[in-house]
Order: sequence, then C-alpha cells, then structure tokens
Amino acid sequence: MKIVKQLKLILPFLFVALFLSCDKDSESSKINLQEPTISVRLVDAPGDYEAVNVEIVDVMIKMNNDNIDENGWVSLESESGIVDLLDFTGGISKVLVDRFSVPAGTLSQMRLVLGDGNTIVIKDKNDEDEAFDLKTPSAQQSGLKLKLNTVIEEGFSYDFILDFNVEKSIVHAGNSGNIILKPVLYVSAEVNSGIIEGTITPSDVPAVASVLIDDNGTPETDDDFVISSYTDSTGAFALWGVPAGTYDVIISPVDEESDYSNGIEVGVAVINGEVTTITEAIELILKPGLITGTISGLTAGITATIAINDTASTSVEADIDGIYTIQDLAPGDYTVTISADGYISQEFMITLEPAEEEVIDATLVLT
Repeated sequence: MKIVKQLKLILPFLFVALFLSCDKDSESSKINLQEPTISVRLVDAPGDYEAVNVEIVDVMIKMNNDNIDENGWVSLESESGIVDLLDFTGGISKVLVDRFSVPAGTLSQMRLVLGDGNTIVIKDKNDEDEAFDLKTPSAQQSGLKLKLNTVIEEGFSYDFILDFNVEKSIVHAGNSGNIILKPVLYVSAEVNSGIIEGTITPSDVPAVASVLIDDNGTPETDDDFVISSYTDSTGAFALWGVPAGTYDVIISPVDEESDYSNGIEVGVAVINGEVTTITEAIELILKPGLITGTISGLTAGITATIAINDTASTSVEADIDGIYTIQDLAPGDYTVTISADGYISQEFMITLEPAEEEVIDATLVLT
C-alpha cells in the first residue's frame, strides 16, 4: 500500500532526527512533514450515447467543515475545459487536479463544478449523429456536493476518483424534448479502495466490465451499486474505486445481438491502495446453439436415437411423438447420426452458428 511504503521512507529520517536532537527541547525535536497533497481523476460509468460532452469548471473542497452553506469552499484550481465522458474507457482517466497541496485535517466535502457548455450526441432514426444541448438545473450549477469525511495527514498523497455515472445523469424530460444533466457522481479515495485491471478475449468485441458492490453487506439491494468500465480497442479495462473485498468480474458484450455471451472471472480480491491485475484474459464464449427436429416413419414402440460427434459423444432419444432437442452446443461443425433398431441410419453434416437453432427432421425406413 502507498501509505506503508511512505512510512518506510519517513521512519528512518524520523529516527535520525530524534537521535541528533535528543538533548534539545521538545519544540526543536519535531519533524516538519510536508503538506499533504491530493489528486483528483475523473472516470466514467458507461452510457448508451455517442458522446456526452461536459464543461469542467473546477473541483472544490471543504476542510473540517460539514455545513451545507456556501462558506468554506476552496478551489483546487482544476484543469478546465470540455471533455467527452465516454472517452474514459479501458482504464483511461482524466486528471483534473494533480498533487494540489492542502492543509492536514478532515476533507469533509468535494464538488465538481460544471459550466453550461454541455452537449450530448445520440443516434437518430436514420442512424446519424445528432447533438443536443444538455440543460443544467440551477440547483446543480454550483456543482453536486459529495460528502467524504476523509482524514488527510501530513506527509502523504491522496488520490480521489470521481466516477461520473453517465446513464443515471442524463434525464429525458417528458414531452418537452429537453435533455437534462443531473450529475450523479461516486467519489472514493484510492487509499480506501483498489483498482481491478484486466483484458478480455476476443479483444475486438466491445464490452463492459463490471462488479457489484454490496455497500453494507446486507441482503437489501437498495444500497448496492455497480462499478463498470468499457473495454478499450485492445480489450483492456480498469475498474477504479473498488472497495476492499472479493468480487466476480462480469464481462458483457455491448451489443446484445453479439455472437458472444458474458464472460466471468470469479473471486477477484481487491486490497485498499493496490492494483489487482487479472493475469489471464477473461474469455467471452460464443453463444451456444441447439439442434432439434422430429423423427417419423417408426412403428409403435420403436425409439430413435440422435447422436452427435462432440467430445462427450452426446446422444438423446426422441420422445413418443418423435421430437428431440440437443441444447447448449458450442458453435462448430457436427455430424448428426439418427438411428433406430431395424431401420437404416441417416447422417447429416451441419455447421452450427452462434445462438442458432438447427432443425433436422428425418424419416427412417426399414432395413
């Protein structure tokens, strides 16, 4: 952890200073630690839009002040400008504040201040990009206030992550046609959370990586939330601000009509202040198909057997009406053999596509 590493650096100097000043008064034996610094990065949660452009004005904090009034806010002199929130995928983040010195104490509140130059781009009925202004309610213009109550100590650096939940922040206002920006943010300190990094295969399938956070460890789901991130063009992803614990990382293709189903990595351990890297790429599996059909031509009491040449030598029997189904088959080439006692067997060569239902009917004749 970062704090442990920094303590290892600080303790030797502390020892030397105390040794050299052992005969001096207590005031002169104090170690003058540097002011703490904080950094703030902006990441996104996925949204089903072509672009969500927001105007960043500032990031502000309140130290040792939990009041709801406007007094006590301090600017962190954030980098300003218009950014597309959907650019932050595969672990890419936007640095808003870089190692800004703050006094030691309790960082009570933080807020992201936005301007009015906010727009959204959506596909129209003709699959063309169409831009709309994002209206910001007056109550939101000063920035959404986020309570932290994080203790900031001398000699340490702190990284804060602002996760802008795009999907929940965009509101379509009924019949007016207005699209409203009501920022929904999740903030975490990196020393109080960790990061999960990984890759997927195939890497060229656009996908979303996510973990479910059980906020209070209770059966109720009202306080649960999901941390998610798009994969980038290389199949990489990073989940920021994940509280310490053990999680199942779910990979879901963006296109529900994709040939691939979800992938999963179970039991991923997260430690505060550390990066957990999933060493093996999480595999997206091609959606299984099935083979079904009806067998006719058999006399009463004779049952047909349908077999395929997969690794398990799977076979099923048709029911009394001659109907059969073989499910959960991986896409690929198969030889399907249909047989019954006293009848000439039939073979069919097929190629099963992802999620395909292949129908093979057959009429058997006596030998």
